[in-house]
Amino acid sequence: MSDENTDGSTSDFTTREALFYHETIRPGKLEIVASKPMATQRDLSLAYSPGVAAPVEAIAADPANAARYTARSNLVAVISNGTAILGLGNLGALASKPVMEGKAVLFKRFADVDSIDIELDTEDPEKFIEAVALMEPTFGGINLEDIAAPECFVIEQALRERMNIPVMHDDQHGTAIIAAAGIINACHLTGRELKDVKMVVNGAGASALACTALVKAMGIPADQVIVCDRSGPIYPGRADVDQWKSAHATPTEARDLEQALDGADIFLGLSAAGALKPEWVTKMAEHPIIFAMANPVPEIMPDEAKAVRPDAIVATGRSDYPNQVNNVLGFPFIFRGALDVRATAINEEMKIAAAHAIAALARQRVPEEVAVAYGTNHQFGRDYIIPAPFDPRLMEVVSSAVAQAAMDSGVAQTRIEDMEAYRLELKGRLNPTTSVLTGVYEQAKNNPKRVVFAEAEEDVVLRAAIQFRDFGYGTPVLVGRTKKVHAKLVELAVDDPSSFEIQNSRDSKHVPAMVEFLYERLQRRGYTERDVRRLVNQERNVFAALLVALGHGDAMISGLTRTFAQSAREINLVLDAKEDALPFGIHMMLGKNHTTFMADTTINERPSATQLAHIAKETAAVARRLGHTPRVAFLSYSTFGNPSGKWLEAIREAVSILDAEEVNFEYEGEMAPDAALNPTVMALYPFSRLSGPANVLVMPGLQSANLSAKILRELGGNATIGPMLVGMEKPVQIAPMTAIAPDVLTLAVLASAGVVG
Repeated sequence: MSDENTDGSTSDFTTREALFYHETIRPGKLEIVASKPMATQRDLSLAYSPGVAAPVEAIAADPANAARYTARSNLVAVISNGTAILGLGNLGALASKPVMEGKAVLFKRFADVDSIDIELDTEDPEKFIEAVALMEPTFGGINLEDIAAPECFVIEQALRERMNIPVMHDDQHGTAIIAAAGIINACHLTGRELKDVKMVVNGAGASALACTALVKAMGIPADQVIVCDRSGPIYPGRADVDQWKSAHATPTEARDLEQALDGADIFLGLSAAGALKPEWVTKMAEHPIIFAMANPVPEIMPDEAKAVRPDAIVATGRSDYPNQVNNVLGFPFIFRGALDVRATAINEEMKIAAAHAIAALARQRVPEEVAVAYGTNHQFGRDYIIPAPFDPRLMEVVSSAVAQAAMDSGVAQTRIEDMEAYRLELKGRLNPTTSVLTGVYEQAKNNPKRVVFAEAEEDVVLRAAIQFRDFGYGTPVLVGRTKKVHAKLVELAVDDPSSFEIQNSRDSKHVPAMVEFLYERLQRRGYTERDVRRLVNQERNVFAALLVALGHGDAMISGLTRTFAQSAREINLVLDAKEDALPFGIHMMLGKNHTTFMADTTINERPSATQLAHIAKETAAVARRLGHTPRVAFLSYSTFGNPSGKWLEAIREAVSILDAEEVNFEYEGEMAPDAALNPTVMALYPFSRLSGPANVLVMPGLQSANLSAKILRELGGNATIGPMLVGMEKPVQIAPMTAIAPDVLTLAVLASAGVVG
């Protein structure tokens, strides 16, 4: 089981692309950002000398004050010596740094836990232990990672005894917790009680032994669990086992894995590809539970297991099969809960609570917006015993369960008095868009489409197209001069450039049909057949749009070489708006824990009242599909008539239109931005229908909308997605000319998945 490759799949991108990702913008994946203002001399005086003396004295008087005045209570160290890096082995401390940075990023992304990677250049357990123990004043928790067995057992145990903060070796316990959650639900579905099952564990490394210890602690009797290593079952008296393996020795007559599996209810594998033979599966009990977690190739492929035992429940570490065991379901939220009660350890009670919480979440109905984003109606059953890795509810469910268990078991140094308020705080701590967007990517993978990349001669576009295919989102159709596109594919280190489909208007077999289609469309709009032929041959946006119009592609993306307006004009020669729809653009501004949708930022210069109402409804629908409860504000320089002016009637009439339609979202206007977004200003208008700051901003005109979006993109510090084009008859996205490859890829996936089109 691997958690760093969070989708559980094998590496399907080129080394060059991976290296480019890690070096572009700025090297690595982390940076330090100040959480307090640092603009003035007064700010600096408060942050350092002389102001810093006050918290220093407070902490010296009471060490608990460190949680109030420093970042320690939200800071976890991810520490390794590089002796067991992913599946790569002992490559040393320095080589482990990209992995540890990645783990730190996952902490922040999934649980808002600040994290620093530390790589220690020693294979001596005592030196490692001493170095980490001395750092206790710095951190609120220690996540050990990629440390070889058996040293990892010695290191973790010693640090847990010496340190008064949570210490967890995630390679061991993260896998164990997620696997245990799946086993709980598999037993539930097959009518088993943990106390009655017979289990066989194949593999005796750190993860396997941690899984064994946890399931025993949860209620599977020790004498009903057989652990096998390369030499077979571990039984009392076997001479070639160390103290950690011998702790799980079980009396058995079996002397190999095949014999051990006879009548077994559960197989749990953390060993090697192909270790479980299909014919051995036939010897297991009815409704066998098979956790084949070797990565990237499991002990048995799910289809092989189901072929011989259709009644089996199968889980793996891979995202391309149901029931993925993925550590990212656990470790961010386990540390979140532990930090929030200032736990002194992560004990068995907290691990068990996490496992039960994850299991219970899988049994709950998946919210509609999550199901829509994933493109799959996840429902508890044999193919859904573990929650999806990006389920946004994990934060509140798992973290609160861990915090409660810490308090109940006596390792918490502070108590949470109102757990419901704490759960609400957790829910609001992260931006739901990030989780739902991940689901959109999964939806694209589950239903891959053909996306036309209209400017494939551009490096940025071509990189996005390569990633679109390599990550399994669909098939890119590359528009450009064949030789030039092919040469650039070679330049970008693509192994099989000839496998990409390149459409060149100079020699495409589709050109005659394109000319006929477009001439019939434009002949009464002043275009001769020669004009149309020239458009098809020379204008890539026209050619690309025709590929989509004629069914040779499902969606298209353009915009890097032309302004939005020019690209839109060319595409509109071929494609129309949806029936009864108004095309318009949305900029999506992503902050740490909020998303704001701004429309219309691209097309309609002075929308009418009817158009403003339509824009509000469609943008609210996009917001809902991306995981948000829409709160719409019609923006103006005026707030409820102050000051008055001649441009307010359309806004007021738009509000009246929504009143008459009785729409299912909050809306209000006309209002200035501060009255829509600032709670202090909002309090001055208690009659406002908005229950909180607006997250959908409908702008009164294109000039203010476009200027605001571009200013926020350049100065605001938020990530920006868009403009996203809504309302066309076919999915079309037009990227800004300043876009980089990830921007183009995101818009391509959104077009493919149909979330905003």
